[in-house]
Amino acid sequence: MDPSPDSPAEPLVSVVMPCLNEARAVGICVEKARRALAAMGVRGEVVVVDNGSSDGSPEIAARAGARVVHERRRGYGAAYLRGFQEARGRYVVMGDSDDSYDFSDIARLIAPLDRGFDMVMGTRLKGQILPGAMSWSHRWIGNPILSGLLRLMFSTRISDSHCGMRSFTRAAYERMHLRTQGMEFASEMVVSALREGLRIQEIPIPYPPRLGESKLVGLRDAWRHLRFMLVYSPSYLFQLPGVLLATFGACAVVALAGGPREFLGRQWDYHGLLFGAIAVILGYNLVLFDVFAKTFSMGAGLAAPGRWLVRLTDWFTLERGIVLGGVAFLLGLGLEIKIVLDWARAGYGPLMAVRGIVIGMTAMVLGAQTVFASFLISLMLIKRR
Repeated sequence: MDPSPDSPAEPLVSVVMPCLNEARAVGICVEKARRALAAMGVRGEVVVVDNGSSDGSPEIAARAGARVVHERRRGYGAAYLRGFQEARGRYVVMGDSDDSYDFSDIARLIAPLDRGFDMVMGTRLKGQILPGAMSWSHRWIGNPILSGLLRLMFSTRISDSHCGMRSFTRAAYERMHLRTQGMEFASEMVVSALREGLRIQEIPIPYPPRLGESKLVGLRDAWRHLRFMLVYSPSYLFQLPGVLLATFGACAVVALAGGPREFLGRQWDYHGLLFGAIAVILGYNLVLFDVFAKTFSMGAGLAAPGRWLVRLTDWFTLERGIVLGGVAFLLGLGLEIKIVLDWARAGYGPLMAVRGIVIGMTAMVLGAQTVFASFLISLMLIKRR
């Protein structure tokens, strides 16, 4: 093995570390990685991506034997994307340069790749978290909640989706098409790997206290992870709340369409009918947003379409959407016209037709939304057809 940073030979393993003011730890991490590569007897390299350090970290990394590259765009993801671009190995190992991950043990991250896995993830939660390594809020609240949401939204069993020590093949990286530049990069990598059907294995790892200050900003970075997961899982952002709202609203409208009702010891009348109609409209809007998001993702190649979306797009035509929306609109309009004519025949006196007006207006709004939504969906499907 020739682990020198200027070696012209193609390495088998590239170890990539982002670095922002890690003067206390980056040299230690580089030395551990180089010793581990030597012990494995493989040709390797260590790539340190400096993200704007002002404490001499790049020089320390270079003296320790790393190949140092610079990324001007700030961000966890931006640094890694540059490092992966620079890495030459068939296998890539990633981890923070603050000595919170043990680079002397990277052989365990490479062995599953040799057995055919596409990606290996460390799990701190199934390993050993040493005292002082992780705050109680991250260990017992933030990480479990975010990892649990990711498991729920994307149907995976990954226990520690935000562990920063991972490895993957070059071929797997090229399939993931990673883009994000902030801390949400950790979630994007997992989600993209799952969507591409990559074979992933978790291994327990120790997690000692870092040397230096953490770069995490609790609530901001948690929101970035949550935001990314919601955007990439529109069923939980749009479809589920939309269906629940529309169902609740429809039940209220049907129950109160014929007159007031007793429920939970109270009488429900016009106010309940009006709130029900609003819930139907809002819920229907959310379901349409779900269709828009999934149709766009399908057309842009960001996600594979689900069964129901395939059936919908196969059945859907602009003309069918216009007909459905037009019928709903005309039915609502007809009801409104009848109410006005009845009012005229009564001499324009006091009008008690609130139920009919609410139901008619609701049908008109839903019909108009369907017509215009059909044009947008048809536009998104042009390339596909």
